[in-house]
Amino acid sequence: MTIPTAAQETNYIWRTIRDIVFFEQHQYQLSLPKGRLIEALKKKARAKQLSDEDYVALKKFVTDKVYQEADYQKGYQLIKQNEALLNRLIKQLSKNSPKNWKFKMFDTYRVTLTLYGSGGSYDPDRGSIIIFATRDGKFKQYKNPANTIIHEITHIGIEYSIIRKHKVPHGLKERIVDTFVLLNFKKYLPEYYVQNMGDKRLDTYLKHKKDLDNLEEVVKKVLKKK
Repeated sequence: MTIPTAAQETNYIWRTIRDIVFFEQHQYQLSLPKGRLIEALKKKARAKQLSDEDYVALKKFVTDKVYQEADYQKGYQLIKQNEALLNRLIKQLSKNSPKNWKFKMFDTYRVTLTLYGSGGSYDPDRGSIIIFATRDGKFKQYKNPANTIIHEITHIGIEYSIIRKHKVPHGLKERIVDTFVLLNFKKYLPEYYVQNMGDKRLDTYLKHKKDLDNLEEVVKKVLKKK
């Protein structure tokens, strides 16, 4: 669990702005620094006109005007308070992995805070997660950040064996992840819910935890019916 440097936060803000069209198409609620520079960069991103000079300008803006390490402390402490729960859930995932397809796991997951972006993101090759928190320690969607962290760990687990292998569209991907988390951890994450995204026919096949053993076949069925 780490607090980002100004350079790391710059990189994440840059990636968010670069992908602004995707986020807007899928109606994500984004948090970004305020200012004319940010609005100009968003406009350039929509027109696919971002340049190296734009990145340099953003880095200076974040370093000089935006970044304050103290802004991350409340979110950091709340995640630290939930470390024991997260380790317990990760241990359960490791012991009870699906029988008929591979859920990828890492020995250690690196979690980094951000004040910006969509709420959470993941790197399936490194086992790293970025999670959004406000300066007063609030998280998007859930009061308990363990919900979002387990959501991102699940994304990492299914990215190659299910999502990329079968070219699963974004909405269905999110519904698969939410259903997986709900069926595995509702007892420990009582506020977790399935977002209103993706093909609801998935729900017909996934009603119990044991149904996840056949997730790959279920996904193929849902995709075939489109």
